[in-house]
Amino acid sequence: MRSTEHIGIIGAGIVGLALARRLALHRPGTRVTVLEKEDRVAAHQTGHNSGVVHAGLYYRPGSLKATLCRRGVGLLKDYCAEHALPYEEVGKVLVASDAEDEARLDDIERRAEENGVPGVRRLGPEGLREIEPHAAGIAALHSPSTAITDFVAVAEQLADDVRRSGGRVLLNTPVIDLRQDHDGVSALTGDPRGERAIHRFDRLVVCGGLHSARLARMAGAADDPRVVPFRGHYHELVPERSHLVNGLLYPVPDPRYPFLGVHLTRHVHGEVMAGPNAILATALEGYSARDLSAGDLASTLTWPGFWRLARHHWAVGARESLVSASRAAFASQARKLLPELVAADLRPAPAGVRAQALGRDGSLLDDFRVDTHGRVVCVRNAPSPAATSSLAIAEFLTDTFVHRARG
Repeated sequence: MRSTEHIGIIGAGIVGLALARRLALHRPGTRVTVLEKEDRVAAHQTGHNSGVVHAGLYYRPGSLKATLCRRGVGLLKDYCAEHALPYEEVGKVLVASDAEDEARLDDIERRAEENGVPGVRRLGPEGLREIEPHAAGIAALHSPSTAITDFVAVAEQLADDVRRSGGRVLLNTPVIDLRQDHDGVSALTGDPRGERAIHRFDRLVVCGGLHSARLARMAGAADDPRVVPFRGHYHELVPERSHLVNGLLYPVPDPRYPFLGVHLTRHVHGEVMAGPNAILATALEGYSARDLSAGDLASTLTWPGFWRLARHHWAVGARESLVSASRAAFASQARKLLPELVAADLRPAPAGVRAQALGRDGSLLDDFRVDTHGRVVCVRNAPSPAATSSLAIAEFLTDTFVHRARG
């Protein structure tokens, strides 16, 4: 192996940048280049999420989600402190509205204990009101260490670390094609002026988020799973009503359904967001109902897994569409947690798009998934809590995959 190894990373979201920093700082003799198609870092999922630093309440003990989340929380907290980035342990309550919800809290409490989440405790109605005076429920689970941060600021700091360590973050550099040979990987890129360039790497890691399936196919990977985009609409509480929420107010998740439903989250800059719900997006970057890509939509509608998913969850999809179309319906969902809320308390806020990896059999991939294809490592699924876990994912990728990718 040559003394200097050149590793490329596609995608300047928080996972790609965390990996680039890890390689640049901790692997002497490694040159790192990040290829990003947008004109800024954190342009998509990293820049459109809730800002929540998850503590690891829900995740199956022993799963990558659970392991990397718990490791990632500590690393992220220390990183934010080191760089004076916002990090506030505002706490999270899961609120049970009926007996069925309350029974589910038992399993979540057990998982939290097995995952080592600190300070989790069960609350009755009075205990809930002590933490969130305007919330209502028959029981709750409180996680005091669940925090909030600004993931865009974190990503920008990671990019600065990469550059200061001698790495490169190339913006406006979309990857058009990939080719592997016995000696390395070639990435063909374009730029806004239409000029093409070829970048040669010893190894390449795809952290492409919404475009991960397309990029994996370029690398020779199988077309399973495929990314199906789901748009999540948010509303913001008007400023004079933001006092209704102190921290993070969540419903108890229903394991029968793939998405959580409307919840309320305080952000580090003081605003309180309600949402998101989840409806099918008609483009991978479909942040509004007007965004339509015929190719992206065809990719979704021709995937057998989509129709299998739709058959099982059509009723949920219809409900989510109604909630998305009506502020009153959105408020009605949020009112299950916050009875005082009325539609006039909400105003529209920017939406996000979730890259949901969906198997051919209609299964929603729940855990992180990474595949290797010759000299290319493909992060095929990095759902929440990927932002929380990003620094731990970088360790995991480096130790488990990057040094093994060979032609």
